[in-house]
Amino acid sequence: MLKVNGIDVIYKEVILVLKGVSLEVFPEKIVCLLGANGAGKSTTLKAISGLLKIEEGKVSDGSIEWDGHRIDKLDALDIVKRGISQVVEGRIIFQHLTVEENLLGGGLLCSRQQNKKDLEKCYAYFPMLAELKSRISGYLSGGEQQMLVIARALMGHPRLLLLDEPSLGLSPMIVQEIFRIIKTLQSVEKVSILLVEQNARAALDIAEYGYVMENGKVVLDGPCDTLKDNEDVKEFYLGLTAVGARKSYRDVKHYKRRKRWL
Repeated sequence: MLKVNGIDVIYKEVILVLKGVSLEVFPEKIVCLLGANGAGKSTTLKAISGLLKIEEGKVSDGSIEWDGHRIDKLDALDIVKRGISQVVEGRIIFQHLTVEENLLGGGLLCSRQQNKKDLEKCYAYFPMLAELKSRISGYLSGGEQQMLVIARALMGHPRLLLLDEPSLGLSPMIVQEIFRIIKTLQSVEKVSILLVEQNARAALDIAEYGYVMENGKVVLDGPCDTLKDNEDVKEFYLGLTAVGARKSYRDVKHYKRRKRWL
């Protein structure tokens, strides 16, 4: 179980980005983290995975616990060894390597025999990658690259998978397939997933619990069915009015009601 306990995150000893963020991810559950650009979602994931340090950031207050042990002082490699993997935003791949070479890069901590079994599993989840395993990954489409980075993370046998904007820049059909696979991984592989998304509708459809972030703080949380019915979530994140009709551009342009949590 992951517990984030009131963390503050500061960059370069000056810029305070997160302010008292708390959240929990229970075993074998999908939890989503929603919010606009700049809300602090990606920073929260990096605080958990240990990637803050390479960006001159640190957890300055609060704590992060995984299976009852504090991890916010550990390096990223030690956190990976404990079963936490992050798929960062932007589909970062080794562009000059093949698809299969990229996947094997995710299994560096495993034996060659284990890697062979894991490759077969990844190709079963992502048949498209099996067809493209000898292709140079820099020539893949955006959707194919997103599948590749998720599959590469699976090669490390994560117990908690941190996914940062997996739908970013993808077509609706590919997004639907990506989210179907994410749900399958949770139900079949029993992987816990913390999902950061701006596509609130897709995230709320597969997650069981959600948090909404604004300006570095968690402003709302609850079961996803409850969040779907929240008037502020519907209006500001799902684009619906109180009566369920979609807002027109003119409505959005002139509408100035403040969110209730503000």
